[in-house]
Amino acid sequence: MRPVVKILLSALAALHIGTAQAAGDADLQQWIDGPQRSATNRQRDAARQPAATLAFFGLRADQTVVEIWPSVGVWWFEILAPYLRDKGEYIAALHAGAHNPQAGKAEHEAVEARIARAPALYGKVRIAHSPGLAQAVRPESVDLLLTFSNLHNWIVDGNVVEVVREFHAALKPGGVLGVVDHRGRSDLSQAAQLQSGYLREDEVVALIEQVGFKLVARGEMAANPRDTRDYPAGVWTLPPSLRMKDVDRAKYLAIGESDKFTLKFVKLAAPR
Repeated sequence: MRPVVKILLSALAALHIGTAQAAGDADLQQWIDGPQRSATNRQRDAARQPAATLAFFGLRADQTVVEIWPSVGVWWFEILAPYLRDKGEYIAALHAGAHNPQAGKAEHEAVEARIARAPALYGKVRIAHSPGLAQAVRPESVDLLLTFSNLHNWIVDGNVVEVVREFHAALKPGGVLGVVDHRGRSDLSQAAQLQSGYLREDEVVALIEQVGFKLVARGEMAANPRDTRDYPAGVWTLPPSLRMKDVDRAKYLAIGESDKFTLKFVKLAAPR
């Protein structure tokens, strides 16, 4: 049997086992429900579906997990870092490079403050940077790498292939890349909707697969059929950003967060 086929079969088996384990993971649910999470973050659970999403990606407590750009809101950080503290490892890959230095600085400060404020929960968090993941993360040492609503930034910056190759290098053979992002219209080109923050799902899959990954599952946990993708300030018109402030605020709150695709890839071959 060819090595690539073996990796794919192994990954598919792990998908079913890992999902079943995580879906019934009382420890994970404890941290989703835990007092360490902010009230603001809890309000987004219905849209983000943390238990279902992490189960879909096959999260286990003994894994090494990298989250790319945890953001100022440290939304997933608050769940993943304490969950992985004792048996696994959580690596926060913070903003680096030229993309939005102001946001990067704010993210660094938010993560560092959270660690300093609660060292018992977050003191084992390892800090890395992206781009530049290889400076702190050994090749083929990561079980699961997660990125939430970041791909459009790298596509706009023109370094998306470079960044995804870094993900590929960090992951073990058969390791999982989990991607959640704003789902754009399939009847418009990517270029026509990129500045609004939306991405064509088919183009995302093609881009990531060309770097040596294989799509093994699609999830609809973060789907929202009310999202019409035609707003004056793009996806950021919707909550939680609400960039239009009080203009049609009730309308956008009623729509809710953006429609998102949830994609699970496994590392197969050397990147092209």
